[in-house]
Amino acid sequence: MARKSSLLKQTLVFSACTILIIYAFFNTFLSSSTAAATAGISAKTSSLFAEQISRENLEEFPVKVTGNDKKVRVFMYDLPKKFTTGIIESHALARGSSDLSKYPGSDPVYSDEKMQDELVEWLEEQEYWRRNNGRDHVVFAGDPNALYRVLDRVKNAVLLLSDFGRVRNDQGSLIKDVIVPYSHRINVYNGDIGVEERKTLLFFMGNRYRKDGGKIRDLLFQMLEKEEDVVIRHGTQSRENRRTATRGMHTSKFCLNPAGDTPSACRLFDSIVSLCVPLIVSDSIELPFEDVIDYRKIAIFVDTESSLQPGYLVRMLRAVSTEKILEYQKEMRAVKRYFVYGDSNGTVNEIWREVAQKLPLIQLMINRDKRLVKKDSTEPDCSCLCTNQSAPITSL
Repeated sequence: MARKSSLLKQTLVFSACTILIIYAFFNTFLSSSTAAATAGISAKTSSLFAEQISRENLEEFPVKVTGNDKKVRVFMYDLPKKFTTGIIESHALARGSSDLSKYPGSDPVYSDEKMQDELVEWLEEQEYWRRNNGRDHVVFAGDPNALYRVLDRVKNAVLLLSDFGRVRNDQGSLIKDVIVPYSHRINVYNGDIGVEERKTLLFFMGNRYRKDGGKIRDLLFQMLEKEEDVVIRHGTQSRENRRTATRGMHTSKFCLNPAGDTPSACRLFDSIVSLCVPLIVSDSIELPFEDVIDYRKIAIFVDTESSLQPGYLVRMLRAVSTEKILEYQKEMRAVKRYFVYGDSNGTVNEIWREVAQKLPLIQLMINRDKRLVKKDSTEPDCSCLCTNQSAPITSL
């Protein structure tokens, strides 16, 4: 069972980061030769990327740009089977399934590291990658361990990341990359705003023991587990635990969101779609879509040192008025769509909106790379000069 669990974890990590590997070049800079190699995307009111035009017919259906309304043409690589449905085969094998009729030809031996190497080797052979050294590509690497072995080889691309916890400063930054939310794992709360049915002051359910910055979880457990009106439980991923977490978040005023192995965790987005005010204790967290979302209106931020003062968190939360909680809930309800991948005007649309904003930098770096006659490998890339460290301040 240990081997199966390990294989399952590797498979899920790999599938999360490699199913979506996209070549994206922006309409503003398309030449006729570039246009022939991309798939067109036209706009509708509800989505920037609603209608796909075939690669062969692209030049007959050019995407027009008017004013500041930039549209993105996207070509998604037709990846070899072992990088797509082959991942699902390995997943099924890891779970002990013997029915692989939908995915024949499965190899029971799976190596995540080998698959990463083979994926990037395949990518580096593509003419579109070689043309601009990957700068006009988008690579989804949302899991903290995604592409860890080969990240240096794809770092020129726009990376879609959950945070920078395991990404070096020369690999990723807010300038070049896009922070994306985890997919929420519990049911969306569809009730009205209010506190009458939310009897619990503070709720947390998750893994108590984490590495790195997540070590604070155990300390918070020790401080909070005996507090009145506080529910804090150790729990790993399972169907029953998700049901318990759903009930807990839907009936609590505040939800604790400490750092995990990296600064971010899916629990934050579970909290938002539950209208349970997030209490964020993670000093280096980065958040998605901050150009349009003011997180101070939907969450409370507390620095790690303050959070560990005896009684500090509980006293602070009990002092928050009902009116203030209702304000938080109203704001969360207004931005909830940003964290729902299944919403046609939700997460996916917002990710592409932010990718489109990288357009000037992408063209700058492409032109710069082509004119440089000598590169100093000791100097940081100008696309990665933005620090990924933040200093959250307590905000009520």
